[in-house]
Amino acid sequence: MTSRRARRGAALLALCLASFPATGCGAFGDEPAQNSSPAAASTSPVASSTPLVMFLGDSYTVGERGSFPEYTYAAATARLLGWQPVLAGQGGTGFIAGSHVRRTFGTLYESQLGWRPAPDLLIVSGGHNDWSYPPQEVGAAAHELLERARGRWPDSRIAVLGPIWGNQSPPQGALAVRDALRQVAQQLGMPFIDPIAEQWITGNRAHGTGNAARLIQRDGTHPNQEGHRYLATRLVESLKRLGLAHPAQS
Repeated sequence: MTSRRARRGAALLALCLASFPATGCGAFGDEPAQNSSPAAASTSPVASSTPLVMFLGDSYTVGERGSFPEYTYAAATARLLGWQPVLAGQGGTGFIAGSHVRRTFGTLYESQLGWRPAPDLLIVSGGHNDWSYPPQEVGAAAHELLERARGRWPDSRIAVLGPIWGNQSPPQGALAVRDALRQVAQQLGMPFIDPIAEQWITGNRAHGTGNAARLIQRDGTHPNQEGHRYLATRLVESLKRLGLAHPAQS
């Protein structure tokens, strides 16, 4: 199995380095290498014991316009846990959100992830942009995507990360979507992580209260660099609790 994972890891690194800039890949250092090149990065082979973890999400996961994916909570989580990450998704999207202008998670999964070698763990993070849609429709779209991913990668672990909100008072629609996603995860026997219930973000930046005053940008929605690093520590705590910090295929 070690040689199989080594070949798969090397293949994923090559694919990741060749993938489209909008999705990016997790960085291996604390800062993005401004003068690095894919050719230089490819000289370091992926260790056979390094877990391969894919993230699929919105701007929280891949970064909003003009930001580096290396700075997101997903890349920071990979650094903390020693993973080889592949970041996929697009800002403004969701399980349904993006269907009229951008692509939904379902189409993003097919175009950015589904053709790649199977990961040890897939983390699907979203729902924030779906808050204004009927929760039952969001749940149905999530169910279809998660079942498709499990059918394609039967040996991979899959976890669902619910909506991340920029303050501690999300609208009722966001809570309804969160509940729908939790129910889908339970139906499919997949771990569900709930940043809203666990109060990863507290207070409100506009009011200068809670950790939002320090961790959220002026737009009141997106984390700053410190915020992404903080979210990564919270996600690591949840993954350790669920036994997913060191995922491995059987």
